[in-house]
Amino acid sequence: MPDSPAETYQLFKTDMCGFCYRVRMFLDEHGIEVPLRDVNTDRAAFRELLDNTRRTTVPCLRIQRGAEVEWMFESMDIIRYLAQRHGLQA
Repeated sequence: MPDSPAETYQLFKTDMCGFCYRVRMFLDEHGIEVPLRDVNTDRAAFRELLDNTRRTTVPCLRIQRGAEVEWMFESMDIIRYLAQRHGLQA
């Protein structure tokens, strides 16, 4: 269970990205539900990622804590972060 109930996530990804697949497999294996935003099929997702990070690199985890938003890149960083937040081993 995440430490902060106010923390929410969105995973920006594409279906063609192996690193995105790695994160999605981790989520599936541990039953962690995170809304997925495909930057190839969802123009608004692509624009949001680009406007806020100046990058189009995926995977990218959008972490929201109240009004604060953090953008995390790199599949293993995302996996380690979510594992820690959910009391799991990465």
